[in-house]
Amino acid sequence: MFWVLFLLIACVASALACARLCLAAVDAARTGTARGTVERELNLYETAFLAGGPHRVAELTLVSMHRRRRLLLAHTGWATVVDPEGGDDHERAVIGAIGPTGQAPTAATRTATAAADAVRSLADRLVAAGLAVPSASRTGVAAGVRAVRAAAVLTAALGTVSLLMPHERPVLPAVIVAWFSLPLLLSLGCLVIARIEIYPYTRWASPDGQRLLASLRAERGSLAAVAMRGASGVDDPELRAALTHRGR
Repeated sequence: MFWVLFLLIACVASALACARLCLAAVDAARTGTARGTVERELNLYETAFLAGGPHRVAELTLVSMHRRRRLLLAHTGWATVVDPEGGDDHERAVIGAIGPTGQAPTAATRTATAAADAVRSLADRLVAAGLAVPSASRTGVAAGVRAVRAAAVLTAALGTVSLLMPHERPVLPAVIVAWFSLPLLLSLGCLVIARIEIYPYTRWASPDGQRLLASLRAERGSLAAVAMRGASGVDDPELRAALTHRGR
């Protein structure tokens, strides 16, 4: 009766995956619990990180430098340095990412800027202030969700094989379906609960950070709009094309 062995494998996989997700959720809730006492104004870089992470900070820096004529962003997907003197650490990170040639693809520049020390320092400050979710908690929850999804797929696959394979003793298909539905329902139910309860901890902003973001208002086309919405907050079509260009 191989279907019983398959059932045990499905049950163990589902139980372990759900336990992993629950532990990750507990850790995320502990590190990201709203303190309710954070009252401060966010600068543009902080707003960008809480709204969209490191890549949003890089986008904001590129747009800011372009508007102040320190950088030229072409709709063809290339960034060209106009003023090699950066105004802050983020701008210097952009110039360093472009390199000594003074010209580089915008997408590559954005990726390198997002990984710069200035962005990591910004993230550390926001985590210490209770406004951002630590990277370990965010990746732990995401990994837990992937494990539960994999367990659900494994359960469905093993159940299908059990229905199709020959059996030494006659077994009603309804019996097999009923037993395999238990670990499958466990995995699917865990995913539904995770979507409702855990999703806030997979964002960049903690509950305190999300509350501050919700209080902000930005007009389309402003730097604040870019910080909150990225390229979709840019009102210039050519500049928006420069940011969204992926190259060949």
